Parts: sequence; structure tokens; C-alpha cells
Amino acid sequence: MAKLLFKLNGVTEEEANFVRERLDEAQVDYYETSQGRWGISLAAIWLKNEDDYTEARALLDKIQEDWLEEVRQHPIPTIGQRFYERPTSFILTLIAIAAIIGLSVLPFLGAFTE
Repeated sequence: MAKLLFKLNGVTEEEANFVRERLDEAQVDYYETSQGRWGISLAAIWLKNEDDYTEARALLDKIQEDWLEEVRQHPIPTIGQRFYERPTSFILTLIAIAAIIGLSVLPFLGAFTE
């Protein structure tokens, strides 16, 4: 009987790929379910054989420790860091966002002046 090993809902694609690669390297027999078309199902990694759960769980704990170390070594840049790396691109993106919002709201503003 199948046993739930790891829920993928809310997990980044990078982390999910990291887990998949490590499980494949360890030759763990698993399968995956997706969120489905509407995103309401359980996306998860399941063990095909329930008897392998203890070993797979220990392996998954080690995988998550490795992932945490990987994330610590390569942190996600903050908004301030992104601004200092590419200030022109950052400012142009903000201008584009403001223009799109302005163009989206402009027709509604004219409707209330009459």
C-alpha cells in the first residue's frame, strides 16, 4: 500500500527537483501526484511500498538538511540588492507596472465624472 512521504504543495520547483534527484540517486521506489487542473488536489511524493517508509523518511530528513544548507549558501537576493545590481531595469519595471495599473484604472475614472 502507498504511503505519503513528502507534500509538494507550496514547495518551489527547485526544492522539488532537489528531492526527486536525491530519491532517484538512492533508488527509492516512489511516484508523484499533481495538484490537478484546479490546484485543489494533493501534490505529493508517495512511496509505492509502505515498508520502505522508515528508511525513506530518514533519507528525506537528510535531503531536507542538505537543501537547507544549499539555500543558506545561495540566499535569495532582497529587493534592495536587486535594485543595486540593476537599478535601471528595476526602475523601468516599476514604471511599466505603474503604467499598466494606470491604463487599467483610467476607463473607470472617466465613468464616475459624468
